[in-house]
Amino acid sequence: MEQRIGSSKQPLEGAGLDPAYVPGLTVPGSREPEETAEAGTPAAPSPEAAPEPAEAAPEPADAADDTEAEVAAEGPVFEAADRRASILADAAGVRLHLDDQDCEFRWDEIAAVETAFPRFGKRFTVTVHTPQARWYYVEVEAPSRSRFAEWDKQLDEVLDAYFEEGAEGAEDAEGADGAEAAEDA
Repeated sequence: MEQRIGSSKQPLEGAGLDPAYVPGLTVPGSREPEETAEAGTPAAPSPEAAPEPAEAAPEPADAADDTEAEVAAEGPVFEAADRRASILADAAGVRLHLDDQDCEFRWDEIAAVETAFPRFGKRFTVTVHTPQARWYYVEVEAPSRSRFAEWDKQLDEVLDAYFEEGAEGAEDAEGADGAEAAEDA
């Protein structure tokens, strides 16, 4: 009678050990480079597969930088950041960033913006409330407690400039500004 020494269980094969086992999850790898390496001939990369130089690729980052510069030039901007979180409020809206998570709100998507800072500690909190009764907040650690008053003032300037006129439209606000300017002259 023959007996096996060792485990009678067969090794597992499947998605637990190889993600390529599940069809459609990953692209099946080709075994050609390994086979040519085993045969003793080095696998030479084909010239057709060589990546194109980076100079040929269009650079959309420059266009985004130009747009941000134009937005910043239009009016007041509030920005506060620490090592993990950042808050940016400008003409485009409010952007909250924490670690790898981002939230962007246009001014027409915002119902209220609330600020808070603790009696003790150095965390400045900005909470954005939406019309759907949802709220999103970010806490930014200030270098000192004296920055709270400065940040609160800067954020108020941005909110006064952009948040109040969102419901009436820019045309009504421009018409009122033009009438006031004519009266002053």
